[in-house]
Parts: sequence; structure tokens; C-alpha cells
Amino acid sequence: MDNAGNPEAGRMPSQARRNAKGTARRRRWVMYGTGVAVLASLIAAFWPRPVPVETALVTRGPLATHVVEEGRTRIRNRYVIAAPVSGYLNRVELSTGGKVHAGKTTLATIQAPPSGLLDPRTRAEAEARVEVTEAVKRQRESDLGRARATLQFAQREFARIDVLERQGGVPRREWEDAETRVRVLEKEVVSAEQALRASEFEVRQARATLAQVSSTEPTGATVLRITAPIDGVVLNVFEESARVVTAGTPIMEIGDTRDLEVEVDLLSSDAAAVAPGAEVSVEHWGGTVPLRGRVRLVEPGGFTKVSALGVEEQRVTVHIAIMDSVPPGNTLGDRFRVETRIATWRGENVLQVPVGALFRRGDDWMVFAVDGGRARLARVETGHGNGVFAEVLSGLKERDSVILYPPDSVTDGIRVSPRPGEVR
Repeated sequence: MDNAGNPEAGRMPSQARRNAKGTARRRRWVMYGTGVAVLASLIAAFWPRPVPVETALVTRGPLATHVVEEGRTRIRNRYVIAAPVSGYLNRVELSTGGKVHAGKTTLATIQAPPSGLLDPRTRAEAEARVEVTEAVKRQRESDLGRARATLQFAQREFARIDVLERQGGVPRREWEDAETRVRVLEKEVVSAEQALRASEFEVRQARATLAQVSSTEPTGATVLRITAPIDGVVLNVFEESARVVTAGTPIMEIGDTRDLEVEVDLLSSDAAAVAPGAEVSVEHWGGTVPLRGRVRLVEPGGFTKVSALGVEEQRVTVHIAIMDSVPPGNTLGDRFRVETRIATWRGENVLQVPVGALFRRGDDWMVFAVDGGRARLARVETGHGNGVFAEVLSGLKERDSVILYPPDSVTDGIRVSPRPGEVR
């Protein structure tokens, strides 16, 4: 069949060729696109991803360091009631825990022999006892005068600081320290007054005993009545049964449970950093709220103590005054176990970093700081620390972001990604 006269027949092959070329072109583009997608997927799969990390900010604020150690409560002024003369001690009716009232409660009675039968030695002992009790009384008077003078000075100083604090001239912290010092010294004055009253009672008792043994006229057996020198409770009864006792025999021990302090035996290395007046938190004493305290005295001498592991340690006893009253419903008595947290240093506006960001490299402390999404290794110089935060002396500035507990995968310059919500 001749197609020369049919123009449509001539165009069909050329159209088919064009369609074939278009199809081939589309296939090439599909292949190119697929290759690019595969390549992009491979690149994305093997491209280093940012390491997820936990971060924190370097901040400024108060920072304090503490020494934590177990201690025990102790009644500051304990009074041992002893037989003033030799004689027959009647059975003691009081028991441990019994309440006593100054000048009213009879603690014990002693049937002394007739005065005419007492020898010169007994009289000499009675005279010596009067001299000793009078010397103790003079010492107590001196202690009370010194305590009152110190309190008056502290009160004047507190009044001055109070005015300055109201005007913004001193920080609140200084005002609190001055106020607490006044409260501590007030307790010292109360304790000194109690000690003086007890010594006055002992003087009267010693003089009465001397008058009884110095009588030149023979008399029958005299019953000596020993009354309580202070308000308090019976702590221990040493002689409960009736029997013959000699002068000076301890009968019982009494004290005021409101006059408590805490004794703590610190390692000498820790005690060297503790100063009188340091803040103390008394914890785990049996109540839910810690009691505030202040260091009253760091004893000048230490002693050797063997630890549970058999290691000899040098210890120093620290005396702590309890500032807060025991809440109603709780009891805190003599020789109760407590845990103390003693402040050894405190700063108000301290540049600090979480200790979880610090790690050792040689002799230096290092951190990984986050800069532009990458971890940068930085050397820092630290000062005081409390186990949670450490003082920063150099190497970081406020608001710097650091990596907490950096994993082994974190190296200098690697890309990191803070976990959402963990920057603090």
C-alpha cells in the first residue's frame, strides 16, 4: 500500500520516537532522584548526630559547707548530791525521772551520830567543805557577772546592727548572726544563774552541817534533811537502799532537762574548721523538724579514739547550744542520739557549679561547657564545696552552660544536644 499520499502516516513514526525519548528521559530522572534519595539517606544515616546530654547553668547564690557527725545531748549542769556527813542513810524514795523543786523536795535524809561523838577530823572536813563551797560560789558569781556583761555588749551591738539593717546598711545575714548571738548569750546567763543558785544552796548546807558537828554539847542523833538545790529531774540514783554511808558518798544525780546542749566528737581535721558561733542543724533527734543550734565551745584539747574499723583517730569535743524549744508532743532528754550538721564556711554571692559537671584530668578539675551547640573542654579552679555545688574561682562565668555527668562519647568539639527541660 502506498503511503505517499497520506500525511498522517508520515507523522506517526516521528511521534513514536518523541514519546520514546520522553519516556527514557523520565526514567533517567526517576533514577537520578532515587539515587539522590538513597545517597541522602546514607549521608543522614552515617552523619554524626549530636550527643544528647544533661546540662546545668553556672549560677551565683549562697553556698555553705558543713561537717556532718553524730552527737549526743547532755544536761549542761549536773549536780551530784553527796552525803554531807557520815551516818545512816535512810531509804531514798525518789526514782530516776522524778521531778524535784528547789528548796522544797527532800532528796534524802541521813541520821548523823550525836555531835559529842564526832572526832576532830570530822569537824575539819566540815570546815573544809564550807570553804570549798564558798570558793565555788564566788566563782559562780564571777561567771554570772561575765555572762551578763557579754550579753549586754551583744545586745548593744544587735541594736546598732538592727538600725543599720532597717536602713539597708548591712546584709540580713549579719543581722541574723547578731540576733542569734544574743539568744545564745541569754541561755548562758540563765545557766550561770542556775549554777549560782545551786552553789548558794551548797554553802547553806555545808554551814548547817558545820554548825551541827561543832556543837560542844552532846546531843542525840540528828536527822539531816537534804533538799533539792534546783528545779529539775532525778537523772540517776546511786544509793537507793538504807545503809551506813561516809561523808562524800554520792547519793543521786539531778539536772534540768531544759538546759540541754549537744556534744559532738569531731575529727581534729574537721574541728579545725569549726568556730564558736557557727550555725548548726540538729537532725534525726526524733522530731520531724530540725532544731537550730550554735557552736558554744570547741575544746582546746583532743583525745584518741579507736574507730569501729580499729583505726586510731584524733577527736575533739564540740559543745553546741540548742536554740529552738522542743515542739509539743516530742521529748528530748539527756544522752539522746542526734545528728548534727555544722557549718564550716558560708558565702552569700558565690559563683558555683554543680559538682556533677566536674571531673579530674591529671591534677586539674575540668568541665565540658556548651558553646554554640558543641562541647568545649575547660579547666576550672574550684574553692569550697558541699558535695552538691562547688565554688568557681576561675574558668567559668555566670550563665555558662555545662554538661552534667558527661559520658565517654562526649569529647572536645563534638556536637551536643541538651535534653529538653534539663537546662537549669
